[in-house]
Amino acid sequence: MKVQELREKSIEDLQGTASDISEELCKLRFQHGIRPLENTARLTELKRDIARIKTVISEKKKTN
Repeated sequence: MKVQELREKSIEDLQGTASDISEELCKLRFQHGIRPLENTARLTELKRDIARIKTVISEKKKTN
């Protein structure tokens, strides 16, 4: 997910996206605990996406 795309969204949309990604991350972590994942890099990608979203949310809150 690109930062430019995130900056165009509203705070509510960003929070919804963050919660969706968090759910997906939780499911993948659970699956990884049961058996190894084929693409473990996906866990890192999701964590970084969440961090990007939270950064954009805090930037938007500071400017408003």
